[in-house]
Amino acid sequence: MRAGLATAVLVSFMVMGSGLAQAAGTDTTTQLTPAEVRAQLANAEGLIRQKNYRDAIEVLNGVVESSPREADAYNLLGFSYRKSKDFNRAERNYKRALRLNPDHKGAIEYYGELLIQTDRREKAEELFAKLETLCPNGCAELDQLRKALAGNQTSNAWPVDGS
Repeated sequence: MRAGLATAVLVSFMVMGSGLAQAAGTDTTTQLTPAEVRAQLANAEGLIRQKNYRDAIEVLNGVVESSPREADAYNLLGFSYRKSKDFNRAERNYKRALRLNPDHKGAIEYYGELLIQTDRREKAEELFAKLETLCPNGCAELDQLRKALAGNQTSNAWPVDGS
């Protein structure tokens, strides 16, 4: 009887302890390996190509939860939110990508397109100038943002290498 009571008490403390750890903010997220991150990013890119932004956002949120320093994931989140017309979340994620990697060409281009869509052309032109510096011999991101600025339209080009 004592053994059964002791086991019950122990199990209760274990359950309570894990609940308290979660309530205290202890990270219970499984860390993805670099290979798993790449696989999840490829999965998200496939969903984006299919215009399945909702599912891409779900996958990408899992990536950034596990790997919060993954600029490519924030860039893809920004793209998915922008295409879903959630401009506030798109901007927040582009800014996160650029905080992690200020020279992320994909995030610069896509953030510039967001700025055009939200009537902030001057800021988009500043990002275009930055891309000109990063791509002295030209690059796809520079070309896409140039087209967006010239036509006041955003591209549907996907993917553009964001490295």
